Amino acid sequence: MKNVIKHSKKGILMVTMLATLLSFANDASLFNVKNDAKRTSLTLYNVKQGNLLSVKDINGVILFKELIQESGTYNKGFDLTALPNGAYIFELEKDLEINTIPFTVKANVVLFEKEKEKTIFKPMVVVKNNLVYLTKLALNGEPLKVEIYFNNSAENELVFKEKIENVKSIERIYKLEGLDLGKYKIVFHSNGRKFTKLLN
Repeated sequence: MKNVIKHSKKGILMVTMLATLLSFANDASLFNVKNDAKRTSLTLYNVKQGNLLSVKDINGVILFKELIQESGTYNKGFDLTALPNGAYIFELEKDLEINTIPFTVKANVVLFEKEKEKTIFKPMVVVKNNLVYLTKLALNGEPLKVEIYFNNSAENELVFKEKIENVKSIERIYKLEGLDLGKYKIVFHSNGRKFTKLLN
């Protein structure tokens, strides 16, 4: 089964997708926070219906989550002073990226840490025939671990893996053979997160 995948080291340029991601990366502020003694007002710009907003603690436990109902600008007030002392993040998950806004609560005072805000770009996968096109922005050269599994009904067999490092624009093509004989699962690990893509 190891020969099922022929991996091409030559990346392809998906101009439209990368241009879109770069425009997100270069946007001015995607959000605004107004903080007073009892209420934090969060305004998010350019959201789409179906984006997921959550508040998580330092261990990744979800304390609040909401699916955005309307595209455009999202505005909501939160009373964050009731949270126990500690570190938290607002997280906005979009189609191709995750925006994180860290803040701390100490003695009922909420402090936002603008210098620690970041955008995590998700891997984008497009499948055409037996070819899988992978693109991902890694503006800080953060590594991406790729694992491809084949399932022919009984078990998942790891047929290919690689770790891509120190590349700002990751582009790969994988050739999958035998799609008619079973299913593939591609697992990506990056920025301490796991993303999974199932191919039938």
